Amino acid sequence: MWRFPYITGKNGGGYFVLFYLVCLLLLGVPVMTMELAVGRGGRKSAVLAYKNLEKPGSKWHIHGWFCLAGCYLLMMYYTTVTGWMVNYFGKFLTGGFHAGMSGDEISGMFGTMLGSPGSMVIFTELVVVTGLIVCSFGLQKGLERVTKVMMICLLALIVVLAVHSLTFAGAAEGLRFYLVPDFSAIDGSVVVAAMNQAFFSLSVGMGGMAIFGSYIGKDHSLMGESLHVIFLDTFVAVLAGIIIFPACFTYDLEVTAGPSLLFDTMASVFTHIPGGRWWGALFF
Repeated sequence: MWRFPYITGKNGGGYFVLFYLVCLLLLGVPVMTMELAVGRGGRKSAVLAYKNLEKPGSKWHIHGWFCLAGCYLLMMYYTTVTGWMVNYFGKFLTGGFHAGMSGDEISGMFGTMLGSPGSMVIFTELVVVTGLIVCSFGLQKGLERVTKVMMICLLALIVVLAVHSLTFAGAAEGLRFYLVPDFSAIDGSVVVAAMNQAFFSLSVGMGGMAIFGSYIGKDHSLMGESLHVIFLDTFVAVLAGIIIFPACFTYDLEVTAGPSLLFDTMASVFTHIPGGRWWGALFF
């Protein structure tokens, strides 16, 4: 939802999306299925699963420790970005964003937030504490119960926003950039970026899926579970682009803006629609 659009914009649009889909099929499906299999076979944490499953004398348990380090690093990353989201939620809820704001004013809000480390620490810690409370109830009674509601609401909201974006004046130009590959601009860096985004988006290669795999019963097909996850993940990513790029070309926003793209673009969308304050609060 956040990273896919700006990486797509940075790498030229349509041909990046094409390579991303290829990487999902060639790399995402087998790697995710493998990682789920490690989790279900080991029935432990990422570290202990590799230790329990390795042959005597082999060193696969070392990879388990790299997985643990990867989870810590990724959590640092996600809690910070989620803190930004909570910050914007508060700004929309309290009227910090309002109708009639210029593009420079909206972009300035993101810069001001990044220039306030004390504020970012507070919002990040709020995210960490909330996450700890949810996880303290367990994977199924805590995390699964919360995300079932929140993800369904998010999916419904982004479908509505995607349909709305198709009515923008710049929708045709934005979708052309997003979905029509320009093969004249292909280079090796785009393929690498697509592969990196596939691994990042699916959270594979660092034990996260192994943890979920440890809860999957024998009556479920691991390949089927992988395909379900990848389909829904891609569905959300594609819809995010359908929301973002028509808005960029309509409101003259830079598609290569980087991490601020989601925040600047979505804030612009919400300040231009009726009831945008409440739609923005719900979204963030």
